[in-house]
Amino acid sequence: MDGDRPDSVRALGRGLAILEEVNRSGGIPAGTIAARLGLPRPTVYRLLETLEGLGYVARSASDSRFRVTLRARALGAGYDDGTRMAALAGPVLADVGRALVWPVDLCSFADGHMVVRETTHPRSPLSVDRNMIGASLPLLRSASGRAWLAFTPAPAREAALALLTARAAPEDSPYAEPGVLGPLLARCRAEGVGMRLGEAFMPHTSSFAAPILTEDGVAGCVSIIWITSALPVAEARARFVPPLQQAAARIAALMEQETAEKDTAAAGSEAADPRR
Repeated sequence: MDGDRPDSVRALGRGLAILEEVNRSGGIPAGTIAARLGLPRPTVYRLLETLEGLGYVARSASDSRFRVTLRARALGAGYDDGTRMAALAGPVLADVGRALVWPVDLCSFADGHMVVRETTHPRSPLSVDRNMIGASLPLLRSASGRAWLAFTPAPAREAALALLTARAAPEDSPYAEPGVLGPLLARCRAEGVGMRLGEAFMPHTSSFAAPILTEDGVAGCVSIIWITSALPVAEARARFVPPLQQAAARIAALMEQETAEKDTAAAGSEAADPRR
């Protein structure tokens, strides 16, 4: 119960709830916040003054509404689409990881490479590298990078390739040739997954990666890695690719559902405030 908590914890909870309401509304009077949260007006005014003094909200001089400041918006800078996707995908990865046993990763594109956002490596008995979250994978040489390139819209793909060309990493050059990259990505599109099959990058392992396709493009990829000598490629393809594609589709559906719920909540918030 709210009344059973220490005063400092209760005040912090109320302050965060008020900050969320200000952020959600885009601009709101103190009295409306009090009514929506069921808090006394003096309490709301006191906490708004505290937040204003700390630089997280500002009162409009024209209509007495409170709005969040750039400092408050900076709090969300670390919560990017990759973080959001990882939060939604955790249970999905756990399910597919249990079924396939070999390690499964969730990756997304960032600054010309793929970043591991979530993984089952720590829970897989077949993992040889348990510290994968945050690891960077090369775009042209990893299965997830190839999946992203194969299925992402052309403008984003061309911009990413231009970035790699400017960086001119020697390891990428054999794959960057049009006569190599074009057929490779065409094969990925035909098979519905990115693939890395016993190549120079991590030569003892192979990998498949299924793209997470949303209305905005490729949000990320779900990939699996196995020791090549332990499983023939044809058997691995039959065993791994369908579950990876199903997992990617589940994650995409969860992301789109969350977006729809946020849009509905935002529309309801606007409708609830007749002054907006």
